[in-house]
Amino acid sequence: MEPFCFALSEKLNNIPVHIRIIDLDGEKAETPFSTLIQRPDLRHIGSNLSSHSDLYVTVQLWADSKPLTVPIQTSYKAFKNERRWNEWLTLPVHYSILPLSSQLAITVWDLSPTGGEGAQGHAVPFGGTTIALFDVENQLQKGRHKCHLHRGKAADGLDSTTTPATPPKRRRKGQGFQEPVNKDSEEMDRLEKLLKKQEMGEIPKVEWLDQLVFRGSERKRISASNTSVKNLERKRSEQNGTSYTLDGVKENGTNGERDDDDSTDASMEDENFTLFVELPRFDFPIVFVDHEYPPPPISENQNTSSSQSNIMLKPPPEVQYGPGINGLGDDDDNVLGGRLVRIYDPEAGRKDNPVESKHRRLVRNHRSGAMDRDLKPDPKARDQLNAIMAYSPTHVLSQSEKDIVWRYRHHLTRDKRALTKFVKSVAWNETNGEDRQAVQLLSKWTEINVDDALELLGPSFDHPAVRAYAVDRLRNSDDTDLELYLLQLVQALKFEQISPDSGATKDSSLAKFLISRASQNFRLGNYFHWYLMVECDDRSVDQPPEYRKLFSKIDYDFMTELEKTPGGKEHRKVLLRQAELVAILSRISEDTKAAKDIIPRKVEKVKQFLSDPKNDLVTIDPPLPFPLDPTVLITGIDSTQTLVFKSSLCPIMVTFKTTTAAKYQIIFKTGDDLRQDQLVIQIIILMDQLLQKENLDLKLSPYKILATGATAGAAQFVPSSSLQSIVSKFRGNTVLAYLINHNPDAQGPLGVRREVLDTFVKSCAGYCVITYLLGVGDRHLDNLLLAPSGHFFHADFGFILGRDPKPFSPAMKLCAEMVDGMGGPNSEQYRQFKQYCFTAYTTLRKYSNLILNLFSLMVDANIPDIKMEPDRVVIKVKERFHLELTEEEAIRHFDILIEDSRNAILPVAIDRLHGFVQAFRQ
Repeated sequence: MEPFCFALSEKLNNIPVHIRIIDLDGEKAETPFSTLIQRPDLRHIGSNLSSHSDLYVTVQLWADSKPLTVPIQTSYKAFKNERRWNEWLTLPVHYSILPLSSQLAITVWDLSPTGGEGAQGHAVPFGGTTIALFDVENQLQKGRHKCHLHRGKAADGLDSTTTPATPPKRRRKGQGFQEPVNKDSEEMDRLEKLLKKQEMGEIPKVEWLDQLVFRGSERKRISASNTSVKNLERKRSEQNGTSYTLDGVKENGTNGERDDDDSTDASMEDENFTLFVELPRFDFPIVFVDHEYPPPPISENQNTSSSQSNIMLKPPPEVQYGPGINGLGDDDDNVLGGRLVRIYDPEAGRKDNPVESKHRRLVRNHRSGAMDRDLKPDPKARDQLNAIMAYSPTHVLSQSEKDIVWRYRHHLTRDKRALTKFVKSVAWNETNGEDRQAVQLLSKWTEINVDDALELLGPSFDHPAVRAYAVDRLRNSDDTDLELYLLQLVQALKFEQISPDSGATKDSSLAKFLISRASQNFRLGNYFHWYLMVECDDRSVDQPPEYRKLFSKIDYDFMTELEKTPGGKEHRKVLLRQAELVAILSRISEDTKAAKDIIPRKVEKVKQFLSDPKNDLVTIDPPLPFPLDPTVLITGIDSTQTLVFKSSLCPIMVTFKTTTAAKYQIIFKTGDDLRQDQLVIQIIILMDQLLQKENLDLKLSPYKILATGATAGAAQFVPSSSLQSIVSKFRGNTVLAYLINHNPDAQGPLGVRREVLDTFVKSCAGYCVITYLLGVGDRHLDNLLLAPSGHFFHADFGFILGRDPKPFSPAMKLCAEMVDGMGGPNSEQYRQFKQYCFTAYTTLRKYSNLILNLFSLMVDANIPDIKMEPDRVVIKVKERFHLELTEEEAIRHFDILIEDSRNAILPVAIDRLHGFVQAFRQ
């Protein structure tokens, strides 16, 4: 089957409808003198006075029997030999918004000082025709068209039009008259079809032959027109059957008496006039597609728009047809056997149930506020409240649960876990003063945890007092903790009720807080500035322009505030120097990627550029805090230790000299969005801090990564080897052989230094748990890395949240090489590995609310695996915590995961295949 290339009509959003009026073909038979005696008004019509009288054309767009535009008129033309306009008309409507039923009503107007039926002033309709813009295959019509003109009628654009461009063939009844076959007209129809094919490029053009055909077709047209006129005159004389005496008195013939007006109208219908028009041609067929407006959200359900608007998405109800209506059968046994139909009713979510609304007002009557202050729950209510407090952030409270939280709100002020549940229970849209009571209670509530404060900054909470309260709680966090959440707090600015055109920092307590803290701490300000720059640089269709404008304004306010602090001007100059360095690295990376040279030649070019003194990269004075890690002060670039990796993006490895004489190596690349990798590394660092807070150090070594733009960024280079390269280099127990080769110890377990083997076991456990919780996919031996010190870690987080390009991938990556490095599944190290996994998993489950709230702040981030299903991001992470299980059940569940991953056969085959493919590429 040949491929069919087409375009959609909605894509023609800047192209108005055009039509070219070419000419009018046909000859009008001379009006009999007897008719002029009976109809003296016909004597003054221009077409009855001259065969080339002045006519003009109007075009109007119709759809669904309604006019869409005003008529557009051709300019004045004085005709001599033929009626030819050859004029393009533009209608004030674009193709993208045309309905499928669109059609053009084209009317040719004649002139008469006496007017007449259907006249508009001195203009009387000479004839009309209606042509549809879309054909039966829903394709936009194009090219030259031959339209039959209905004489004496103005074109109507009704769906059941009486003036179609292609009228149906009429069959004449009776045996009195047989219309003679006009062979010239049939030949002209055939030539017109061939001519259109030739114009559309379906028939190749031969200039000398085309000229002969055009002259021949012109003669055929004149001959057909003359024949048509003669037939019309003969037909009139035979049909009328009337004659006149010498005195001008009419005598009726065999046809009986006929009205003169009817006789005139019938003679007009027999006249054969054709209007030739042309529609624009496009490179591809244009197929109609209707513009579908997104349904209004039905998340505003019963006063919860400010508390749970992003998670209370009610699915449309399912309705079934009655028996025998589009069902599977009409028998009585199949009464419910019809197909299901979804009915969308936006009012179901936008309007309160009047009964529930009345009940809520009665339960929360403000007159009972004084009594509620001393109200304490009984044992049954206490158990219900404790169950509500244990809910995760994604849980949707029922109306009864909201009522009981509201009833005991004063008692709950002593429970820091209850604040978020209380805010979700408030009907912020009501006018009964409930919101004022809630705001007053916020100041009396006991101090909440940081994870609850982050939840109040999410997209579900839009009341400014609630968000300001959460910001006040964040003020108690030190800069180290704030840095862990900074990436999410920058994204939370999207949920602030601020306008980018106004003073952004004046309207947002969160923006003012972040600017204040970032201007006082250079390390915090460094990351804050680059997080903002990435959002300003994102010009994809998924990033609204309002966001770019908002973040630009916030960064401008940050720079202004920074200059007011001691040493702020120098800090701003440092940020500008960092931007210059990143711009240079970006240009080098772009040029390297675009070059067609081989890798060694690319490496030489990069070294030559970096070593050129004109580029001011050999020596950087004064030392510059590197954006990836501001604690590292770089003094120049060592061009001799430069590499270009063999990849489609050709990332480059750059080695910086530092003030400590140590080398700092990074990998810089363009053309790839590193924000997803940056998010994963940030969550790994956070989880490592949480585990260490519980005295569990799993020797995690997440490398630093920073996105400097929407398609550029830098990553710290950690000297290590992939498990694939270790397998290729060592035989037998590959990972253990690698560890023994770098850290031999005859007295140590398995012949390896004890601390190195312990580091390997702990880091394997940490990364197995964390990558499982984050749903990291596309795991193979090339992105599992091992350092000589025993630190095991993952790289390349292009697939997260359960996405994986490989089929039947395990939920957790535990390959045979990792287990062999521990001494096998029966070793003491493997048993310790499992214990570390169980402890890490149960520990992180305690901090599930914090992690879920951080992901909820990222739902609007333009990150590939998040924007695919933003409403399910938090749910996907929550499912892997299995909060419904007890601690013992969670440990048993994770034990099953470990054994299933270790014994999986298909991942081993996929790893082997991946290794073969990579070896073939090299």
